[in-house]
Order: sequence, then C-alpha cells, then structure tokens
Amino acid sequence: MVAARVVVGCVGRLRVTGDVPESLRGTPVVVAVNHVGNFDPLVLVAAMRVRRLAPRLLATAGLFRAPVIGRVLRACGHIPVNRRSTSAADALHEAEAALAAGALVALYPEGRIGLDPGMWPERGKTGLARLALRSGATVLPVAQWGAHEVVAYHGAGAMVARFLGSVVRRPVLRVHFGPPVPLDDLPADAPGVALRATERIMSAVTDALEPLRVDEPRLPRHIDATRPLSTARTADRRHRGPVPEERG
Repeated sequence: MVAARVVVGCVGRLRVTGDVPESLRGTPVVVAVNHVGNFDPLVLVAAMRVRRLAPRLLATAGLFRAPVIGRVLRACGHIPVNRRSTSAADALHEAEAALAAGALVALYPEGRIGLDPGMWPERGKTGLARLALRSGATVLPVAQWGAHEVVAYHGAGAMVARFLGSVVRRPVLRVHFGPPVPLDDLPADAPGVALRATERIMSAVTDALEPLRVDEPRLPRHIDATRPLSTARTADRRHRGPVPEERG
C-alpha cells in the first residue's frame, strides 16, 4: 500500500473524491472499478490508502508480470487471476474467503482494459455481480480517470517512455468513490439476476466517472496509439458520438 502511494506520487497528482460510508467499514464490500490502463491498479490502491482502506485487488495475471507495477502488486498481497485456466476459479474462492472475513475486495467487472473509443465503461461480465449476490457483500462503484496517461497500453518501449515522461508531466489521476449500488431487491437465485445486477453496477460506475471527465465528454484528450479500439462491447450510449475508426 505504501509502495503504491510512493510510485503514484512520483508520476502524477492523485485526487480522491467520495468515500466509503463508515457503516460499511469492516463489512464485506466488493468494489467495482473501471479499467482504463495498465497503471490504474496502483492508482486504485493508492487512493484506497488515502481513504484508510486495505483492499484485496483481483487483476489479470499479466499485470503481475509487468515491471514495477507487478512487483508492487505482489508486495501488497493482491490476487492474480489467470484467465482461461483452472486457477481463475481459485482466485474467486480466495475473494469469497476474504469477503467472509469482512474484507474489501476490488474487481474489474469489464474483465480487461476497456477498448471503447471514448474510454467509457464497456459491458461488464457477471462474475463480480455473482460474487456479490452469493456473499451478500455491498457493491461500491469506483471510477478513475487519468491513469491511462501514465503507461502505454502495449509495447515495452512505449510503456517505459510514457512512464518516464509522466515523471515530468505529472498528469492528474482522479479516483471517485460513488454511493453503494442497491441490489437488495434482486433475488440471488432468480433467472438472469446476475446480468441485471451487472447492468446496474456498470451504470453506477459510469455515473461515478462522469464528473471526473467533464471536459472530455466523448473522446479522451490523451490518445494512446498502441491501444486497439473496438465498439463490440460498448454499453452505455449516453456519451456516444463520432468515434475514431476501429483498430486492432
């Protein structure tokens, strides 16, 4: 946690708004956060430290292999998820155990760095919703913006160059904690309930993101040429306008 705060402070200016209600501290909480870039796990952990929280973060195993970022994530005790392998289920079991102990667990419901041209949250996968419904944990939407400017999406040279450049540019890294997502009216065993819960959660994450990018309502100011674009999983169309041509 301290390591993440130090690294983030070296490359950007962290701004945290919103908070976790006092009544939820020490209770099972699942944080649903948008995924904007390779650096945003460290920004999220640093923001959590500002709010006196110690999350267990579930993130793709690839991030744990990245230089600097991966070392910090491992040192902080976060949970790698090896997608398309049997160990992916192990990560969810570990998350359930942490929630049963009253921990705060953070997940990316999109399941990947978003590829929407406008960088608005994509359609979420149902894993986070199912975890919350099974455990009875409260879902807290958290939005972040600016971390995509620190590290490029792809290419070791581009990633290092962008990271070093951020030490000079020091972009503003914004994180906002939104209000809990009401799921009490959804019976855990009803058909399609996980999908309905996921749509509700992703809408809340999008709502939390809006005030962080009021001057970039449709397209991001910073364009990462290494990030592919795709509208295949675009969800909320409130912010849709003319978009760049898809690239893969």
